[in-house]
Amino acid sequence: MSSVPLKITAELTPDPQICKFILDRDILPDRTIGCRDKETAKGAPLFEALFEIEGVREVLVSGNIITISKSTEEPWQVIGKHIGAAIREVMESEKPPIPSDWEKKPPSESSISEQVEKIIASRINPGVSAHGGKIELVDVKGTSVYLRLSGGCQGCGAANVTLKQGIEKAIRAKIPEITEIIDVTDHGSGKTPFYKQKRADGSPFQR
Repeated sequence: MSSVPLKITAELTPDPQICKFILDRDILPDRTIGCRDKETAKGAPLFEALFEIEGVREVLVSGNIITISKSTEEPWQVIGKHIGAAIREVMESEKPPIPSDWEKKPPSESSISEQVEKIIASRINPGVSAHGGKIELVDVKGTSVYLRLSGGCQGCGAANVTLKQGIEKAIRAKIPEITEIIDVTDHGSGKTPFYKQKRADGSPFQR
């Protein structure tokens, strides 16, 4: 903590929803880190403090500049006072505003859930639906993802191959932090599976 009072200068940008807060000292020398929500902010005191302010939508820190996007119509002259106070409190504390290992932490459960839902909707289900199947996200615990297969995929002899060689690969390609993908389907109650034999490529969905 420096004994010299922190100086913060607000600088408006052409976008009325974005403002830069320029400090007289570096926060992240030679680095740029962004944060988009309160959940992701956990573990970084600066991000945590800023996302406690109503209206803060996104924060980008680079060198000595904090660029903030707001979702409220409240003028920067008003919300900026709260932002300045939050920055000052964090910077004058003994804790690092953004720990050096903060980026290495696994994504939050909500972030994983959101990303998996998008992959299922855009990449996986359009393909398996053509064969009468459907994949749905049941839960996310830590970095473990729980999926349920239904329709033609429930009880299908190729379900495990489809999950391991197709679905799992598609999800891991986008979210490598995921440690395991677990099938919680009750395959025993499946009705007349679509596949009687495994496909050669093990993947019924579009590539």
